[in-house]
Amino acid sequence: MFPRNARCLTCNLQKPARSKHCSVCDRCVHRFDHHCVWVNNCIGAWNTRYFLTYLSTLTASAASMAAVSAAFLVRLVVVSDLYQEMYLDDLGRLQEMDVALIIQYLFLSFPRIVFLLGFLLVLSFLLGGYFCFVMYLAATNQTTNEWYRGDWTWCQHCPLVARPQSADPKVYRNIHSRGLWSNLGEIFLPALPYYQKKKK
Repeated sequence: MFPRNARCLTCNLQKPARSKHCSVCDRCVHRFDHHCVWVNNCIGAWNTRYFLTYLSTLTASAASMAAVSAAFLVRLVVVSDLYQEMYLDDLGRLQEMDVALIIQYLFLSFPRIVFLLGFLLVLSFLLGGYFCFVMYLAATNQTTNEWYRGDWTWCQHCPLVARPQSADPKVYRNIHSRGLWSNLGEIFLPALPYYQKKKK
């Protein structure tokens, strides 16, 4: 799908719909999503599925390492019967160990593992949130670029994006969405480029 008279000003080529010239890669990218600094490449029509796979494995790896670290610390507490120990408080009375003291003991005894667990929990949360956002974009057949430049009327109370109310409110409609399964099929089973079809 080529819009009429749409040319890339940088490469001077006819520009397909949903494409954008990447200033980092210095080339036009079909169905441009974003330039990813993690993989040092643009995410576009034919590598979005690999990026989603990469992101899901990163999320699963961080979550599984957090689970292993937490299981190690819990096992350490259970094996050492730390939760059954007693301690003397400031008044000289015997008190049972509570969760705060167990965490303090673990933090002082195994600071690297506790820091690792905290880092992995934060990383899992951030990666999981980003993965959910990217899957939402895939399910609605949007790119990050289209979402960023799209309709912001849902955020009229945000001070940075608030715009004056127009007399004729625009209703945003995603013209690329063709239903959930077709949208996901376009990502995970993309059509072959024309030059690849020609070779066969």
